[in-house]
Amino acid sequence: MRERNLQPFPVVMKLFQTIKHFFPILCAFKGYSLRKLKADAKAGSTVSLLDFPQGMAYALLAGFPVTFGIYASAIGSILGPIFASSRYLMLGPTNATAALILSAFLALGLPPEIAIIALPTLVLMVGVVLILGSVLRLAALTQYVSMSVVSGYITAAALLIIINQLDQATGLHIPREPTFFTAFSEIIKQVGVIQIPSVLISIFTALVYIALKKARPHWPNIILAILLSALLGSVMSQFKISVEFLDAFPPGHWPLSIPEFTFELISRLGATAFAIAFLVILESSSISKTLAAQSGERIDLNQQMLSLGFANCASAFGSGMTISGSLTRSSLNRASGAQTPLSSIISGTLLVIGVLLLGPFIGHIPTASLATIVIIVGCSLINIKHIGAIIKSTRSDATVFLVTFFSGLLFPLDQAIYIGAASSIILFLKKVSKPQLIAYSFNSHGELTEKTKGSGEPEIPGISIVHVEGDLFFGSSDIFLDQARLLYEDPSIKVIILRVRNAHHIDATSVMAIGDLARFAREKDRDLIISGAGHDFERVLKNSGIYDIIGENNFFPNKPKNPNLSTKEALKRAQEIIGQETANIHLFTAPHDTRSPLVKTVQKVTQPPFKKS
Repeated sequence: MRERNLQPFPVVMKLFQTIKHFFPILCAFKGYSLRKLKADAKAGSTVSLLDFPQGMAYALLAGFPVTFGIYASAIGSILGPIFASSRYLMLGPTNATAALILSAFLALGLPPEIAIIALPTLVLMVGVVLILGSVLRLAALTQYVSMSVVSGYITAAALLIIINQLDQATGLHIPREPTFFTAFSEIIKQVGVIQIPSVLISIFTALVYIALKKARPHWPNIILAILLSALLGSVMSQFKISVEFLDAFPPGHWPLSIPEFTFELISRLGATAFAIAFLVILESSSISKTLAAQSGERIDLNQQMLSLGFANCASAFGSGMTISGSLTRSSLNRASGAQTPLSSIISGTLLVIGVLLLGPFIGHIPTASLATIVIIVGCSLINIKHIGAIIKSTRSDATVFLVTFFSGLLFPLDQAIYIGAASSIILFLKKVSKPQLIAYSFNSHGELTEKTKGSGEPEIPGISIVHVEGDLFFGSSDIFLDQARLLYEDPSIKVIILRVRNAHHIDATSVMAIGDLARFAREKDRDLIISGAGHDFERVLKNSGIYDIIGENNFFPNKPKNPNLSTKEALKRAQEIIGQETANIHLFTAPHDTRSPLVKTVQKVTQPPFKKS
C-alpha cells in the first residue's frame, strides 16, 4: 500500500523540476528573508535611477519618442527575471540595439510616422526568433562568433551614435543618415548654423556629468545632470532664449501597440529582425558569462534566450522597443548588493510608477541635454585598451575586428554585423580545416624526435601513425587526407594507422575521402589501418561501404576500458603486414600534441619491438 501511495510522487517531483527550470525565479525565493528583500529593494531603486534616463536616451537615439525606451525598460526589468537564469542580468533597451534600429530604418527609407508603426512588428519578430532559437537550443552557436565581431560592431555603432546625436546637441535640424560617413558629411555642411543655446546646454550637461562622476561616482549622475540642465533650460526660457524641449505626455499614459502583419512589411524587416536577435543573444550571453564568472553561478544561455524572447514579445504590445541585456545596469545591480532577481522586478515597478506619474515633467528636459548624455554613453563604448588587445592578439582577430568596424562605417549596421559574423566563421573554418601534421620517429637513442629531411637516419620499412583530433567534417577532410596521402609517397612507409579515437562529427565527405585513401593505398601496395574508432564512426563506415574496402582485419574499434589497446593491436597488425618484428614507427600529430598520452604509449609498446603472438 505504501509503495502504491508513493508512486505518484516521482511524477509530481518531475513536474515541479520542469516548472522550476522554466521559471528560474522560483529558486530565488527558497530561503528568502527580510535581509535579502532590503538588499534587493536598495539595488532595484538604485538601478531604476539609471534605467529611467538611459531608456529615454536610447529611444532618442533610435529616433523614437522617449517613452518607447522607458516602456521597454520597465517591461524587460519585470518579465526578464521570471524566465532568466542569471541572478543579476538586467534587461532593457541598449545603445547597440538602438543604433541598429536607427541604421536599419534609415537604410529602409522609412519615415518617422511609418517607423513607429513598423517598430512593434520588428520587436515581435525579434522575440519570435529568440524563442525559436531557444527551443532549437541554438545559443551554443554564439561560440563560433568571436568577440572581435562584437567589439568591431560596438565601436562602429558608437561612432554612429555620436555623429547622429551631434545635430540635436548643437541645435541643427538635418536628416539622419544610416552610415557614419554620410552622417558626417551632413554635419560638416551645417556647421555654420549651429544654435548657441543648445551648445551651451550640451556643454553644461557634459561638465556637470563629468564633475559629478569624478567627485561622487556612486551618485545617480545621469539623472542629476539632466535635472540641473532642465533647471538651466527653464531659466533660459524665462529670458526668452529659445530652447528645444522633449515632448511631454499626460500622467497615466501607457498606450498599447498592435503589430501590423503584412507580407510586405515582414519581408522588409526580416533581415533586420534576425540581425537584432543575433546581436541580442551575443550581447546578453557575453554579459551573462561575465557576471557568472564573478558570482560563480551557472548560466543556461538557451533559457536566457527564452527570457529575451518573451520580453521582446511583451514589449511589442506595450509600445516598447527591442530589449537586450545591459552591461551597465547589470553591473550596477550586482555592485548595489542585489541578492535575487527580485531586484530587477523592483526596478521595473519603480519605472512603471515613474512613467505613469512623471509624464508632464519630461517636457522640461532640453533635447540637447539628453542628446549629450547619449554622446557620453557612446564615447564610453569605445574601449581603446580592448581594441589594442584584439589587434595585437592574432591576425585573424585583428582581421575580423577591422572588417566588422569598417563595414559598420560604410554600410548600415544590420549588414555590418552579418559581414563581421561571416568573416569570423570563415576564418574559424579556415583554421580548423587545415590540421597540421608533423612526422616523428624514434632515433638511435630511442627518443621521439621530429623527422627531417637529410637526417641521416636509416630508412627501414616503417609504420606511420596519423593522430586525428577534433572535427573531421567536410571542411577539413580533403585537406587532411591530401596531407595523409603524402605519407605514401615516402618509400619507407608501408603501413599507415589512422587513429581516430578523438575524431568527431564525421560526415559523408570525410568517409568518401577515407575510402579514396584506402584505394590509393592498395594501388601503391600499402595498407591502411583504422584504430580507436567509436560506434558512430564505425556505423558511418559500415553504412557507406567503406568498412569493406578497409577490411575487417584492418579495423580496430575503440575499447573504452583500455583506450590505447586498439592502437597496440593495430601496431601488431602492421608488423604482421610488413613481415618483421622491428619497424621504424612515425607518429603524425598536431605540433602541440608531442607530449600526449599517445606519444608515451607508442614509446612503451615499440621499445622493445612487438613479438608476434
